[in-house]
Order: sequence, then C-alpha cells, then structure tokens
Amino acid sequence: MSVENIGEIVIAPHVLEVITGIASAKVEGVHSLHNKRFTDGWSKTSLNRGVYLESDEEGNLTADIYVYLEYGVSVPNVSMNIQRAVKTAVFNYADVTVSAVNIHVVGIVPVETPKPDLQDLFGEDFLDEE
Repeated sequence: MSVENIGEIVIAPHVLEVITGIASAKVEGVHSLHNKRFTDGWSKTSLNRGVYLESDEEGNLTADIYVYLEYGVSVPNVSMNIQRAVKTAVFNYADVTVSAVNIHVVGIVPVETPKPDLQDLFGEDFLDEE
C-alpha cells in the first residue's frame, strides 16, 4: 500500500483554542471561561476566551485554561474532567496531542438564591389583611 502525498494540512492555533474552549465549557460544573488579562477581551472571541496555548521547541503543546466553576462542585474532579475533555477533543478533532492541560480556577459562581417566602419568615398570617 502506498501513501499518496497530496499536500499539507495546517491547523491555525485559533482553531485549537476554539476546540479547547468548547470542550472546557461543556464539562459539567464549569460556569464560564475567563480571560487572563483584561486586554484579551479585544482579541479573544467567546469560543476561545480563557484559553492560552503554547508550543515549545520540541513541539509539545501546553494549554492554560482559566475557568469559573459553579458553587458546590468538586474543584479537583471538575478540573480533571476538563483536562480529559480537552486532551480527547483536540486529539479527535485535530489529531494533535496536548502534552499538558493546566487549569486555573479564578472564581466560584454562587447558585442563585431564591428570595425567601415572607410567610415562612414571619408566620402564615403576616400578609393577611385585617
């Protein structure tokens, strides 16, 4: 069996950032991704926000991901799930191996607390008109 050379495939770094961002955002417990620097808001889209990729001389690809997690989740478990999801997605979609996925948890987003029921606070007849 011969292999035919029909050309070169070049994947832009932005594409890998988008794949990484989508894979991260889909993990249960992730509220949102967050840019490392304020000025990144002008250069990053919503799909690659909070994702920074770096490649060294040997071709090792490292991903740094900045996330907000939902309140009540296990930070280590969600972080490991992000790492697995990113490595799998980038390999499956782009045939690129990510050497390291570093997760930076920059905040926890509290669950919306419902307003208390006034009758529960002050008794059943509080709102009754006399």
